[in-house]
Amino acid sequence: MATSLARAETPESSPPPVRVITHGPKHHWFGYYDKLEFDPTDRFVLSMEVDFQHRSPTPDDEIKIGMVDLVDDDRWIELGTSRAWCWQQGCMLQWVPQTESTILWNDRDGDHFVCRIMDVATRKLRTIPHPVYALHSNGKTAVSTSFSRLAEVRPGYGYAGVPDPDRDDPAPSHSGISSIDLTTGEQRLILSLAEVAQFGPPMRTMAGAKHKFNHLLYSPDGSRFAFLHRWTGPLGRQTRLLTAKPDGTDLRVVDDNGLTSHYWWRDPGHILALSSHPPYGMRFFLFEDGGKKSIEVVGADAMIGDGHCSYLPGGEWILNDTYPQDGFQYPYLYHPQTSRKVSLGRFRAPEQYVGEWRCDTHPRFSRDGKSVVIDAPSSRDGRQLHLIDVSGIVG
Repeated sequence: MATSLARAETPESSPPPVRVITHGPKHHWFGYYDKLEFDPTDRFVLSMEVDFQHRSPTPDDEIKIGMVDLVDDDRWIELGTSRAWCWQQGCMLQWVPQTESTILWNDRDGDHFVCRIMDVATRKLRTIPHPVYALHSNGKTAVSTSFSRLAEVRPGYGYAGVPDPDRDDPAPSHSGISSIDLTTGEQRLILSLAEVAQFGPPMRTMAGAKHKFNHLLYSPDGSRFAFLHRWTGPLGRQTRLLTAKPDGTDLRVVDDNGLTSHYWWRDPGHILALSSHPPYGMRFFLFEDGGKKSIEVVGADAMIGDGHCSYLPGGEWILNDTYPQDGFQYPYLYHPQTSRKVSLGRFRAPEQYVGEWRCDTHPRFSRDGKSVVIDAPSSRDGRQLHLIDVSGIVG
């Protein structure tokens, strides 16, 4: 285990230990907060590597895929490459559930996107002909959406290199959310943009709007998946949070006030999400999926502002962060039962990390819930992975 420790800048007297586990001259990051970054043993941490910052990726920009060995002096182990990536969510790099040593990531072969699946123990690599977004807990299926459309309407979340063939169609009937068999590579459209745009009560904000899907995530037991339906028109960008069964049936609107943001399944029947409901304003709420659709405020004044929320294993602690405040970002833990909030430090957010290539901390937890990894710029090496030991907090 590497012994050099760096303390996060924090006003607390005893901040949790922090170690920078990747180093320059290349830049390293993982991206989104809803993927498995740690292997089942919590020894290996996945990461991507790139040699530039502060501009959009081009179709020719290739990144390296690798992992950090936490028990061998944070040794970097290179595994592959990708030319299908973005700053906010990378290439969907993640460990495959129910496997000991299998990872996957998206890539591009000529004029189409694909998914690479690798056993890191044997280095055996295979390819399926479709990119993936979120993985079912069984490790056998996935859901996905159009990364070409995301690149067109939401820079920072899609991939360059394959133009959206439906760019002039506000809600195409042959594009949307697909189910993918990770063994055979078979893809099946289960929800189209046209279908979802017409679902539910008519909304005036949809007039003249262009639609997309983003932020897909299965429930813990895989019985349903959630997604954000977003549209942008003359009245600006609006959002609905919806859920469906894995085959796209039993579609439900969980929150349709237009302001839903980051979310996480607490359990198969409840979703934690940032939204706005009177008389509370913008807060984190716990939504019931279906049934009476009750909601409750979570965190009250302790969890103000948007952040990338998740529940640590066991469901007792919420892991979250903030966007830049006075030049710093603040990951933290919150304990709903006791209303206890614990800062995990403050991390610099230099002005050049803005817009599409901003560096959100996107906190991700280890399988045992005792470690957290974030993306953050270091003073010398640009964006790098930081490992935070939270075992002294969560027990």
